[in-house]
Formats: sequence, structure tokens, C-alpha cells
Amino acid sequence: MSDKPTELRPSVEFTIDGRGYETRDRRQPAADLLRLAGVDPALYDLGELRGQRPEPARYADDELVQIHPGARFVTIRQNADVA
Repeated sequence: MSDKPTELRPSVEFTIDGRGYETRDRRQPAADLLRLAGVDPALYDLGELRGQRPEPARYADDELVQIHPGARFVTIRQNADVA
């Protein structure tokens, strides 16, 4: 009987801006997912499309995102106005 605390979970598939990705790490900071998609977290936020809501749920860069199978994420350009 194995008592390994780090048994691998099956990978989950998800999309960012319609491109497919997969991971075994189901909790990741939003900034890491943005970098995975090839965008700069300083310029973009991560959003998640849920159900029929017209607006995506927005995550802070350091917020841990729970990745569910089939999750749909989008990149959201941050406001470029300078104060």
C-alpha cells in the first residue's frame, strides 16, 4: 500500500482566449495563467467565463484560481489611462 502524499491527479483541460491548455496543478495564481497564455500580467487581468453571465469574473494577479475541467478563461486588457 502506497502512502505517497504527492500522488498525481489527472490533468484537466481548460481554455484561455479559446486556446486549449491542460494542467495537473488545479490551483494556480492568475498571473501564472496569464504568462502561460503569453501575456504580461502587468497589462492584462485574467477573467473566467461562467455560465450565461455576460461579464467574466475577474481575478487579481496574486489570487489563486481553481481550474475546473472545461474552464473558460479570457485575458482582459487593463485600463491604459495614466493618472
